[in-house]
Amino acid sequence: MPTVWEDMGGAIGLFYSSFPVMVFVLVNSFAGLTAGIWSAVGVGVFFVVFRAIRKEPLKPAISGFIGIAISGFIAYRTGSAKGFFLVGIWFSLVCFGIVALTIVFRYPLVGVLWSVMNRVPMKWKKDKSSVYGYDLATAALAAVFGARFIVQRWLYEEDYTGWLAFAKIAMGYPLWGLALIVVVWAIRRADKRIKEREAQEPPEETDEQAEARLREKYAQTPDQSS
Repeated sequence: MPTVWEDMGGAIGLFYSSFPVMVFVLVNSFAGLTAGIWSAVGVGVFFVVFRAIRKEPLKPAISGFIGIAISGFIAYRTGSAKGFFLVGIWFSLVCFGIVALTIVFRYPLVGVLWSVMNRVPMKWKKDKSSVYGYDLATAALAAVFGARFIVQRWLYEEDYTGWLAFAKIAMGYPLWGLALIVVVWAIRRADKRIKEREAQEPPEETDEQAEARLREKYAQTPDQSS
């Protein structure tokens, strides 16, 4: 199973997501909004074609292109360079709300996703300490989304387009890396506690053992009084 870092494209995925943003800001600064939008979109298309020719996985490039295309469209419609970052800002707020709600309803997202991805029952729900660990890990993810929204929203309101680009990149993978440390800690801690609990519990009776026990019970002839 690929890791989160690999699923996001690794170092090359970081390049695909950040380089078009830098191109947009740079071209917009000396050639105008329209040129900046088309330059960023052109870079996104180039990455997709380049990986297709090399027969490399297209997911990182395609996801990056879709994000750039939507951002470019919003910037065009608003007529402002800072509109290029508007979708990402509000997306962070929506994700923050969803992730936070999973903690409120006692189904922390990190624990649920880990169980679903590994196709294992959510035994950690029966252990308060494990639930608490997953709460912390999920809260770390929520903090990333919340911080991105607050900082980038403020930069948007102040019309700091260049700093918006810097914040988008700096508050991307680097912050996810910090949150991932908490996530890994919570997963390992919960798995360890579950194994310890299972080791202390008596082994469950298998279907064969139950059937043999019932046969033995009913095969016994009760004593008959003379």
